[in-house]
Amino acid sequence: MTRLSVSRQTRLSNIAMLALAVTLLLLAAAPWWAGRAELRLLGEIFLYMSLATLWNLLAGYAGLVSVGQQAFVGLGGYMLFAATLLWGVHPLVALPLAMVAGALVSAPVALLIFRLRGAYFAIGTWVVAEVFRLSFAQLSALGGGSGISLAPAIVKQLASGRSAREALLYWLALGLAVLVVGAVFAFLRSRRGVALTAIRDNELAARSLGIDVWRTKFTVYVVTAALTTLTGALIFLQKLRISPDAAFSANDWTAFVIFIVVIGGIGTIEGPIIGTLIYFVLRETMADLGAAYLIALGAVAIVIMLVAPQGVWGLIRGKSGTELFPLSRRVRGLTDKGN
Repeated sequence: MTRLSVSRQTRLSNIAMLALAVTLLLLAAAPWWAGRAELRLLGEIFLYMSLATLWNLLAGYAGLVSVGQQAFVGLGGYMLFAATLLWGVHPLVALPLAMVAGALVSAPVALLIFRLRGAYFAIGTWVVAEVFRLSFAQLSALGGGSGISLAPAIVKQLASGRSAREALLYWLALGLAVLVVGAVFAFLRSRRGVALTAIRDNELAARSLGIDVWRTKFTVYVVTAALTTLTGALIFLQKLRISPDAAFSANDWTAFVIFIVVIGGIGTIEGPIIGTLIYFVLRETMADLGAAYLIALGAVAIVIMLVAPQGVWGLIRGKSGTELFPLSRRVRGLTDKGN
């Protein structure tokens, strides 16, 4: 007699989770075995991985293709500087405050831009980002258009020594990446995640099944904005200086992130992680090429889109059918030996 069993886990996914746990332990110990430059590079990788994972949730699952996520990166940076410089808040306390501010600001923004569809939505997100940039450029208390730096006394609140501060910032970046990837994974395995996947596959069919499409997308947008704002705050806490052009750079915080997700695989959890690693390998090996570096990145993206429209991980998954972060349910047949 054969019984059916439904499960998400596979042998490969269990091995991948074990390998991931070991890798995280090694990364957590990086301040004891890596140099200062390596810590900074790893921290940057984790921050871009967080941004890419969040953009992928927004565009790859909710279908909200935003080209203005730099609005919330910049907002997070400026909220951090305003809280520490103007209000006397400790930098570590300012980080969650920036996240809350991002959620509060994103709600009315969503009510406005959700009236737009398709390309108009994408353009609307970019316009919002430009409004943010122009608005913060008028704030003389935060340096206006030229920007401002964190005071040394504020920086020293993180830790007494430079090595300790860099280790703390590294652990914050690593913790943020784990939080973002873990939260997205848990969300997609929940009932809301199933609803979001249904919306991605067929919005009309999802609505006919009773799924509240608008509320689901609104929730994803607000949560994504809040975590993107937190990421932006941490980015500029590491940089120790902020300016409107740097904070709201579409090139740094949206174009590169879209490139990462496209080459890694949109609509998957693994895609942004793989795409981030590929991007940094290309950046570190071709950065000396100057303008040719950007041309090379564009060429790589075009080749990937032609050869593997679903990205590198989409190509791997299509051939092997495996998931390192198991989301799909699989039906297996179990045979009762006693019958």
